[in-house]
Order: sequence, then C-alpha cells, then structure tokens
Amino acid sequence: MLILLDQDGVLADFEHAFLAIWKERHPDIPPVEFADRKSFHILEDYPAELRPLATAIYTEPGFIRNLPPVPGALDAVRELLAMGMDIRICTSPLTQFENCVLEKYLWVEKHLGREATQRIVMTRDKTLVHGDLLIDDKPEIVGAVRPRWKHIVYDAPYNRQITDRPRLTWDKWRNVLAGELYAADA
Repeated sequence: MLILLDQDGVLADFEHAFLAIWKERHPDIPPVEFADRKSFHILEDYPAELRPLATAIYTEPGFIRNLPPVPGALDAVRELLAMGMDIRICTSPLTQFENCVLEKYLWVEKHLGREATQRIVMTRDKTLVHGDLLIDDKPEIVGAVRPRWKHIVYDAPYNRQITDRPRLTWDKWRNVLAGELYAADA
C-alpha cells in the first residue's frame, strides 16, 4: 500500500512552534491558540494588521527546519515502514518558498534520515500524486484531477467540520489504518 503523509501539521508540528515563537516575540499580543483555529490557512485566523507578524515567523530561515515532530509521528512512520508500507511524504511548499523547500528536505533528513529525502513528493497539487491513502490535515484537497487516493483527515481544530472521512491522530493511527489495510486486502 502506498501511503502519502503530509508534512506540516501531520509529521512536523507547525502550529505549536508558531505559537511558541509568537508568544516570545509578541508577548503583548495574544495569538490565536491552536484550539481556537478555524481556518487551515493560519493567516485567515488573524486580522489583516497582524498577518505580516505571522508571515514573518513561518517564512523566516530556520522555522521549517526546526519544527519539532508531531508526538508519535516518527514512531508511526517507522512502524509503517517496518510493516512493508510504501511511505511518501507528500508536501506542499509555502507560497513564499525561498526557505521552505530546502528546509522541508532538511527536516526529513534530520528526523528520518538522508534516505527518506528520496521519498519526498513536493507539489502544490496533491491530486496529481498517485497513492492509496493521503493523511493530511487540510480539510479539502482539490486540484487538476480527481485523486486516486482516499483522504484520511489528520485531526485539527480547523478541520473538525469534516465528518465524511476517516479521522486520524498518531495516538490512534493503528485503529484507523487497520480498517483501511484490511479493505485493501479484500
């Protein structure tokens, strides 16, 4: 089975790293806490006058490279690989990609090894990527074609309105994927 894993928000903890830096740099301006996020795109949760402050954080050199792993993500990836699953990291670069693209590769190398960088698929349109499953925190994924993969939603406050697809967190991934693996064998 070919499983596509999103990077930011699924493997790399973008949200909590962003909040930590915001609170350090702007202690007098309360951030939008992760539990209160309504939009997948972080800027949409901030008023226009604060958006440049937010953008400055996640586009700065080192931000993507230094994201901590989402708890349980790396163990799950290693276990899936040990089970014989074909795992690809299917990630979209930021629109301001100058630091992002290289740093996504550096993050994967740091946390999963140099060989894992050969498993990165970087694209702005994930519908073009072949796979059986896509685990992604983005609530709606649209693009040029109808995807061949099944979208499994990685749980986040901004995607809880999605109820027609399986939902996964790394502490419960085995329960969710067991059904998908069983269905694939049938």
